Amino acid sequence: MTFKVFLQYILPHRALSRVVYWATRWTFAPWKNFLISQIVHRYQVDMTEAAQPDPLAYPHFNAFFTRKLRPDARRADAAAAALISPVDGRISQAGPIVDGHIFQAKGQDYTAAELLGDEAAVAPYRNGRFVTIYLSPRDYHRVHMPLRGELKETVHIPGRIFSVAPFVVEAIPRLFARNERLVCHFDGECGPFAVVMVGAILVSSVATMWDGMVIPPYAPSIRRKSFAGQNISLDRFSEMARFNMGSTVILLLPEGTTELDALTSQQAIKVGQRLGELRHP
Repeated sequence: MTFKVFLQYILPHRALSRVVYWATRWTFAPWKNFLISQIVHRYQVDMTEAAQPDPLAYPHFNAFFTRKLRPDARRADAAAAALISPVDGRISQAGPIVDGHIFQAKGQDYTAAELLGDEAAVAPYRNGRFVTIYLSPRDYHRVHMPLRGELKETVHIPGRIFSVAPFVVEAIPRLFARNERLVCHFDGECGPFAVVMVGAILVSSVATMWDGMVIPPYAPSIRRKSFAGQNISLDRFSEMARFNMGSTVILLLPEGTTELDALTSQQAIKVGQRLGELRHP
């Protein structure tokens, strides 16, 4: 185990995340301008895509980090049957779910039951498909719908807040099933699907379009919220949530409903870009 990985186990994850939460919302101009300038320079953030291209015009760092893009900066794949990427980032892994097991990295996997926090919810996905996408600090941090769907339930699952950087994902077993996360269950035209937003150290804040800020507060136990009968329906490509900072999104799709394209690990991806194609029953 490397020292960097060892630190992941001993750092006070939630305390650090709380400090960063407030620090990224401090409007003191020298502070927020310093943070924003560091990220823009270090990660070569393309501000020409942003609705507000001046990085120092944002009131605080988090407003810059969750910046809106120009309407023409992203387009959804034109094919009606295309499964599209919900985020900008890089493909971590993608492929089949094998008897409820999801591949994390070489030598590592975890179960869909662990990820969803519910053995009964696994049934449609036991031999389905998954896509895991990692967001870096340079990426656009709003989450969009990969398919049209009606929201049925959210599940806030407590856990650790390990980093989700690739070297950590390769080293820590079952990482995505151990981190704090929000599971969003939808019904779509080909059946159920799940969008899982995984928190990470320093970046464990999630807001949704229907509930506002969901994380924090951090959950002491699993929290379920039903939306059955509320008719919350979101179109494909519409905004559904945002990471205040960034992390990882995992899509789960039922068996026999989706043919994924030949996605490769570390492949760059943009919101609206095709991931695969739906197979109508």
